[in-house]
Amino acid sequence: MSQTRHFAAVILAAGKGTRMKSNLHKVLHPIAGRSMLHHLMASVDSLEPDHKVVVVGAGRDQLEKALGDSARTCLQEPQLGTGHAVQQAHGELGDFSGDVLIMYGDVPFVRPATMEAMLDRLHAEDAPACVVLAFEPEDPLAYGRVIADDDGRISKMVEFKDADEGERACHMCNSGLMAAKAEDLWALLDRVGNENSQGEYYLPDIVNIAIADGRVCAAVTTDDANEVAGINSRGELAAAEAQWQREQRDHWMAEGATLRAPETVFFSYDTELGPDVTVEPNVVFGPGVKVASGATIRAFSHLEGATVGEGCSVGPYARLRPGAVMEKDSFVGNFVEMKKAVLGEGAKASHLTYLGDAVIGAGANIGAGTITCNYDGYFKYKTVIGPRAFIGSNSALVAPVEIGADAIVAAGSTVSRDVAAGEMRMVRAEQLVKPGWADRFHDTMKKKKAANPKN
Repeated sequence: MSQTRHFAAVILAAGKGTRMKSNLHKVLHPIAGRSMLHHLMASVDSLEPDHKVVVVGAGRDQLEKALGDSARTCLQEPQLGTGHAVQQAHGELGDFSGDVLIMYGDVPFVRPATMEAMLDRLHAEDAPACVVLAFEPEDPLAYGRVIADDDGRISKMVEFKDADEGERACHMCNSGLMAAKAEDLWALLDRVGNENSQGEYYLPDIVNIAIADGRVCAAVTTDDANEVAGINSRGELAAAEAQWQREQRDHWMAEGATLRAPETVFFSYDTELGPDVTVEPNVVFGPGVKVASGATIRAFSHLEGATVGEGCSVGPYARLRPGAVMEKDSFVGNFVEMKKAVLGEGAKASHLTYLGDAVIGAGANIGAGTITCNYDGYFKYKTVIGPRAFIGSNSALVAPVEIGADAIVAAGSTVSRDVAAGEMRMVRAEQLVKPGWADRFHDTMKKKKAANPKN
């Protein structure tokens, strides 16, 4: 697309989404950890639009909060059809004279290349008044049809219910997405009527009006019907999630990652895997995860907001929460949880450990059952463990506390004061020994049991 071309994106999101049966606005339902609307916005942003306007209605407060200052909004109230919805954006765009790309918040996976193709077609030699994004599904069902020649020039747009047998035999369907120059768009919308069974103003009518004027209108056809699939129900949301996950699994395997059981691994929209990463079954990547080359994520682990360094090993049954950083060749094993903690190069926490608000030095060993006690009910505090320190099993490190390099904390200790480098700290109650006590206890209890067998 020309670098000097200017365009505005108008995204329709005013519908109530009643089929979702949810208090959350339809377009804010997430796929792979990001809302439908933000999936679409990210694709639009990659083309650097001059303006973005989201048409809102029901759930306006939710949408405006989610969008922040990333786009302007305009209200469609009452909701009188798609043509009426686009008209509401005119006030926000004012005298903008570039191209207008019209999309839908519940059609989240339109590729930037497809948007570019629509805008490019708008500036072809035959100067179409409108460009329609068409698709050819295996089963066209009751979609509106786009009747066009081999060059994509449209002769007619027709709703399924109004189409004759010949028109229904055409498998080119209308996605609803359009592009038009601003001056053409507003002029054509002003002429759209609502003489139909719903009493609404339909956006596709601008195509037939322009054709009746002798103007050219053209279709661009996507080669992937999934790209324009609308999401209106929980079932369709689940299907979209499944499709997205399948594509990401294929993508990461093509990039050099090994997925032992691909169908059981779930990615987020921003997951990053390096080459030669191995992912075992039943792993979930939440948002914000980066895994460097040669790392292994073992079965049943959950990662979110975490960075895993080169050659690291995670799990099985590990949980890395936001702020977890594993440096090169470090290791966490089964039932280890990290949160806002750095595990230094070659350091390891093999099992049954919580590391929160902590920095662990290179080569340190964290014994089973160790806990960094980072929260007093009001504030969080930091634990620092020096390089090559050895923390014995079942230790509690009460933050704020610092364990020096090469120090040893004996198993079962509760450490609440700093431990100097090279020092050994043991904090245990004195061991009490009562010879013969256990034998006497067992004898007494056996006699009682014999006397009261039903007790």
